[in-house]
Order: sequence, then C-alpha cells, then structure tokens
Amino acid sequence: MATVLITSAVLVSPEHAHHLSEVDVLLEDGIIKFIGKQNSIDRADIEVIDAKGSYIAPGFFDLNANFGEPGLETKEDLQTGIASAAAGGFTGVAIHPNTNPAIYTRSEVALIVNQSRGAVVDVHPVGAISKKRQGEELAELYDMKLAGAIAFSDGDHSVQQAGLMSRALLYSKGFDGLIMAFAQDESIAGGNKMNEGEVSTYLGMKGIPNLAEELMVSRNIKLAAYHDARIHFSTISTAGSVDLIRQAKENGLQVTCDVAAHHLLLTDESVTSFDSNYKVSPPLRTQQDVDALREGLRDGTIDAVVSQHTPHEIEFKQVEFHIAADGIASLQTVLPTLLSAGLSAEEIVDVLAIRPRQVVGLPLPTMEEGAVANFVLFDPTAKWTYDQKSNQSKGANNPWFGKELVGKVLLTANNKQLTRYTK
Repeated sequence: MATVLITSAVLVSPEHAHHLSEVDVLLEDGIIKFIGKQNSIDRADIEVIDAKGSYIAPGFFDLNANFGEPGLETKEDLQTGIASAAAGGFTGVAIHPNTNPAIYTRSEVALIVNQSRGAVVDVHPVGAISKKRQGEELAELYDMKLAGAIAFSDGDHSVQQAGLMSRALLYSKGFDGLIMAFAQDESIAGGNKMNEGEVSTYLGMKGIPNLAEELMVSRNIKLAAYHDARIHFSTISTAGSVDLIRQAKENGLQVTCDVAAHHLLLTDESVTSFDSNYKVSPPLRTQQDVDALREGLRDGTIDAVVSQHTPHEIEFKQVEFHIAADGIASLQTVLPTLLSAGLSAEEIVDVLAIRPRQVVGLPLPTMEEGAVANFVLFDPTAKWTYDQKSNQSKGANNPWFGKELVGKVLLTANNKQLTRYTK
C-alpha cells in the first residue's frame, strides 16, 4: 500500500477523541501514521483522497454470510466472497456452514482459516452444531473452536431436537463457545415459501406463520436460561421474537440477536411480483414486523445487522417462485439498504461494526496512530448502479441488481491492503 492521505472525512468511532469530527488520515504501508485535524504534511509525493462529505469508521463486521467453499464454489468461493465483502465495507465476516461438506470438523475450519489468511477481509468460520447439519448428533465443537471457529450454528437448518440444542448450550458453555440459533419450527413452517398473512391468502400460497419462529425462540430462551448459557439468535424477523428477546434481556439472560438488512426494509408485499429474488428464509414479513424490528434495533434489543449473503447460480433463482432457492447475494447492498431504512451513519457503524464484534468477543479495530489500518470510508449520498460491472460476487440474485442505489463504500482497508471503489 502506498502512502495515502485521506482528507476531511468525518470520523465515527465513539471512544476516539475526534469522534464525529472531520479528520485527515495518513496511511503509510498500511499503518495509520496520523489521524487528526488540519494535517500540514507536505503532499508533493503523497496520494491525496478528498473525502469531504464521507465517513471513516472501523471496518464493518458481518455475523452471517454464506460462501460456497468448500464444495459449492460455483455459488461463491472464498476469493469472490472476500471481494464482495470488501466492496460492501466489511473487513470481517463470519461465514456459516451451509456448504457441502458442511463445516462440522476441524478440517473444514482449518481449510477456511488457512485459505483466507492475510486477506483484506478476515474470514471467521462458524462451525456446525450437529454433524453434517443433520440435527441428530453433536459435532466436535471444541475441536472446531481450537481450529478457529468463532461460533456454532447449523446455518439455515434450525435444530429441531430440544435435547440436542440443550446439550450444545451446556457443552459450549464449558469453553465459552457461542451458539447461534436459526429459529424455525419446521412442523409449523411446513415447508412453505412465504409469510402467512393477507398477501399469501391473496396469492393463494401456503405461508409460514410468525408462530414457527416465535415457538423456537421461546424454546431456546428457556434452554439457555436453564443452563445459564449464552445464545445468539440469527436473523429474527417477527414482532413477537423482538418482544421475547427484549423480555429475556430484561430478565438478565445472556441473549443476543441480529436481523438481516432486508428485513428492515422489505415486506411480503414484494412477493406479489413473484420475483424469486424476494424469496428469503425467514420470509419477508409484514410492515408491523418491520416496524417492530426497527424499534428493536433502536432500543438495543437487536444487537446487530447482518447481510445474510446467500449467492446462487442463475438456475436456482430464475425459476418459479415456489421452487426457487432462498436468499439474496447482499454483501454489497447492506449499506444502501440501511440508509433506505432510515439509519444514520452513526447508527450504521454501531450495528455493522461495533456491536457485531461485541457479540462474538472480538476487539474493535482501533483508529489510533501506529495501528494497522482497519476501516471503511463511505459516502452516504453517493449514487451508484449495482450491476454486472460493479458486482464482485458470483451471484446476482438481488432485487436491486441493475438499479441505482444511494450510499457507496469508497475504501476498505485491512491487513495492510487498501481496496478502492470509484464513485
């Protein structure tokens, strides 16, 4: 990385002396050499980036992304996933075990750790709770922890057996492991494809009721309370789930949760187009649920926002809605989605950079002189088109593909690398 001077960026870093002030940042070989106001450095041999109107903050961290490696590299390999994450402003991602084979032994964990070491995005594997994600037998959690697994989840499979989830919580507590639970009672969901409500009735489609999620949230809260163990709920989507988790926190339980960015903006009304890019799991809910999720984010009930990045080949999405695969290739559109949902730059940094790292116990990147640069520079007003040229992912399954968006990442710095994106 050459010597670069970023000028007039607003710093968003709550513990910093210059928080919410315009600063200049001098980078030399990936190290922050100066951060402050009115830098009087001789700029003759330095590349200067005018960042007026932009924000600089610790790099974003995603608690829920899906890459295809190992086994599903045609969906996304580590390199394209890393490129997509960096373009979205993320310098760290936790990738879930929705792979083939699943990430359920130390071998798969070690593969990901070794293959991604030193990249501009730090990749943290999430190991499976059960062997092969089959929900029958506990995987080797401690071995995976030693190999580098940051947490444990069965990905988009919800653990249906209460006994297995109970054992996972108890066992992981012994080494301070974190269970990430996707909440859906399959006997209630019934394999259906969208939210149950007025829209599903209008479309004549069988729906998944909020109850399917809320029953599982309630069960897992009770199990965590019984064992006095930590639990994190991934991608909650209903008003009832927000209420249950809010009450659990008020009762002093070790409960955290996140929400996918698209669940803060989109509703099941989008499904009337039968565009399979709106088919996600959990499904898009009602405006009442969206409002409750936004309130939960504001009052701290919801700890973080995730991308739930799930890229697919074209043949998995350009088919009839009811047989299409779930998911959005969303790493690059999280920032504009949150801006559209009404979040301020400071709120975005809180839920994308600060609080996600708190959930998994990672230190926040420091914005101090002498530190290795780990930050994102973004312009909340810049317009850009998300299309084949700007897309870094193998997947284009995104409802905003081909459209103009507001809010753009300009720079991502980490591990002595600087990735730039033009306006």
